[in-house]
Amino acid sequence: MASEARTSTPTDDAPGPATHRRGAGAAALASTFEWYDFFLFGTAAALVFGSEFFPSASPAAGAVASFATFAVGFLARPLGSVIGGHFGDRHGRKPVLVVSLLVMSVATAAIGLLPNYASIGIAAPVLLMTLRLIQGAAVGAQWGGSVLLATESAPAGKRGLYGSIAGLGVPLGLILANAVFLTAEKAVSPAAFTSWGWRVPFLAGLLVVGIAWYIHRRVEETPEFRAAEARLAAEERAQKSRRSPLKQVLRHHLGTVLLAGGSFMVNTATFYIMATGTLDYATRELGLKRDPILLIALVLSVVQLAVGPSSAALSDRIGRIKVYTAGTIGLMVWAVPMFLLIDTASYAGLFVGMLVCSLFLGLMSGPQAALFTELFTPEMRFTGASLGYQFATIVGGGFAPLIMVLLLDVFGTSLAVAAYIIVLAIGALCCIALLARGRNPLRR
Repeated sequence: MASEARTSTPTDDAPGPATHRRGAGAAALASTFEWYDFFLFGTAAALVFGSEFFPSASPAAGAVASFATFAVGFLARPLGSVIGGHFGDRHGRKPVLVVSLLVMSVATAAIGLLPNYASIGIAAPVLLMTLRLIQGAAVGAQWGGSVLLATESAPAGKRGLYGSIAGLGVPLGLILANAVFLTAEKAVSPAAFTSWGWRVPFLAGLLVVGIAWYIHRRVEETPEFRAAEARLAAEERAQKSRRSPLKQVLRHHLGTVLLAGGSFMVNTATFYIMATGTLDYATRELGLKRDPILLIALVLSVVQLAVGPSSAALSDRIGRIKVYTAGTIGLMVWAVPMFLLIDTASYAGLFVGMLVCSLFLGLMSGPQAALFTELFTPEMRFTGASLGYQFATIVGGGFAPLIMVLLLDVFGTSLAVAAYIIVLAIGALCCIALLARGRNPLRR
């Protein structure tokens, strides 16, 4: 597995340096602003949506309702990955990425224009949930487009590093979302922020249209897709029907999809617990102020920016599985100490606990894009890799803040959340072990 992870699939028309740069740059830009739009919802769910869209609930019930709406977006992500995979494996990575960016920008801006519960009653949370579903579908399609645009345009031997560049959009999007949200909060009075100030960051999501235009005009389709398209065209000329990528993946590689998703579930769950759930827990239960916590989140995202590419480059040299496994073990071991530090109700304890956790998250997320890409052939790569990733996010990430709130309510201790992370890590290690033993379609 390690040797395969270091080998890029050859093509007849190897991309030049300009193609490498444009592919990686476009993937990073698209991913950053797509995740900016997506993470805005998580920050607003923790800080604003409870009072604006669920005002009749208690603070705890409002948090549950708000995070449940947050989780709804994850339910639509597999649908987005299926639609994106269908068109991405047939018509190209670039057009799917452009369309997903446009859909996300419109849905995000619409949230910024949405009246609250006091204005239109029950229609407000219903519309909020609908727009969140659209966001989820868009990001489900975007992930495969960004990752494949970067990895399939990468120089030989650097697929891990280039895949991590697309992955940088996650911490960059979180940094941007928190920075814009914090700036908007500081620029106006608390009453004005609750009334209309929180809407400004969502309306800014329309700027993503410019990124979509740039990709459409300046970025080339990946060489690996063009080669795969030529092979499929030859099959059609030989009167062979073009096979559905989704049917191929579900019929022959469903186990690989599930193993890939299971291996990354602990990463997505821990990330969203840190990025969203802990923000609510620290302010509502521990009495900490939200502004310093947002600043801590910004610093931790910068840490992941450094760790992700470094771990990806390391995986290009020693193999994906070794680096990936080290990060998983780290999350499992650190889960209890992290929450013990957070429960000191001090900013220092919160920072140290989450800092170490961010290092382990980076060890996993760095090589993840290349690892998932290499599990599938180009003809079904968009569909297979996207389904694996979205399976991890919907089961692990989407419901993690909600599960955290429920565990705290039932058990009354954050160690229950740590136990949840440990269970997911054990499951991830089992999935990684099976992948490492050769459950890779490219080895058959």
